[in-house]
Amino acid sequence: MGKMGPDTVCVVQRVSGPIFPIFSLAVTDEPILSRYHRQMLLPGFGEAGQRRLLDSTVVVLGCGALGTVIADALARAGVGHLRIVDRDFVELTNLQRQVLYEEADVREAIPKAEAARRRLQRINSEIEIAAHVDDLNAASIERLAEGADLLVDGLDNFETRYLANDYAVKHGIPYVYGGAVGTAGLAFAVLPHTADEAAPWETRPNGSRASACLRCLFEEAPPPGESATCDTAGVLGPLVGMIAGFQAAEALKILTGNFDQVCPTLLNLDLGSNLAIHLKVHRNVDSDGDGDGCPCCVQRDFEYLDGRTGSSATALCGRDAVQLRHRQHQEPPNLEELARRLRHHGRVVANDFMLRAELTDNGQPFELTLFPDGRAIVKGTGEVSVARSLYAKYIGH
Repeated sequence: MGKMGPDTVCVVQRVSGPIFPIFSLAVTDEPILSRYHRQMLLPGFGEAGQRRLLDSTVVVLGCGALGTVIADALARAGVGHLRIVDRDFVELTNLQRQVLYEEADVREAIPKAEAARRRLQRINSEIEIAAHVDDLNAASIERLAEGADLLVDGLDNFETRYLANDYAVKHGIPYVYGGAVGTAGLAFAVLPHTADEAAPWETRPNGSRASACLRCLFEEAPPPGESATCDTAGVLGPLVGMIAGFQAAEALKILTGNFDQVCPTLLNLDLGSNLAIHLKVHRNVDSDGDGDGCPCCVQRDFEYLDGRTGSSATALCGRDAVQLRHRQHQEPPNLEELARRLRHHGRVVANDFMLRAELTDNGQPFELTLFPDGRAIVKGTGEVSVARSLYAKYIGH
């Protein structure tokens, strides 16, 4: 056994016999690279790659099912600066798949971002982890993502994903998309084209590795209620781990500068039908010169980031309610289909003019009214973030 110096802390355990050291931890400001030894053995990684990770800042957007797995993987890998953004609190139904939380977090009503921070800081005390209990929107994203090297997606709706995609393309930083509902999931790493084409993934010796952006893949969001959510269609826990693991792996490749290893295809995984395919995707360029092409990465029109497209919210005075209005042009929601889905969660009344559902979420009663134009009123709260969360859970988008 090697000698331990005066600045070494030794943790011991008494057993029936001699005293054996369990581990030793040098008291130093330098990161202990030996904890990442198995990772540093990987080709293209090494000490240089590990130090790049320790110098990196990653923003985890949403810390639910995908976000907890991603944040856990990145913290253990030694990403030096993690920012966790989530507006919700831990609920009992989260524990089936959201791996950083436990029953005590539910009993104490701990916000997800803070519960995740506490858990991850116990796993890796050497890295900096910031919890932001905040609503991610056009007014807050510049503040929450400032200085980030990468955005990773643990979100639950397309509108906020488009916002993150706008930010990533405008500022020339990577964004790793992911989604998982039911038994099916998707994931894709966006290495955006930059205005000056000077990003490190665009100046590779063997050619640019810049990719399509999220708006190239999905130009418009589906109408409210058309996309299933975990709260209406369920989600298989192991699926979450597989999609989030892929996202985390792509993030590590990007952060260590291994851009040639970043997957250029869209992962499409369905554990119900045992389907796993990679779909070729291409940037939606203006091929015929008529001004078309991706509104984000080609036309560089950041309508979600500018707040011109998306939802607005207004607290209704004296009514303990919030009105949500979607400004994007889209088909009206299918109220009949929504009523069928929401009846699993409470009493529903629907006609040609509106749908009204009585819901209980985390032990609190709410009334959600949805109109054919996509406008919604959430009764039972005056907080915009709570209303947005409820809408995303049960309506989607």
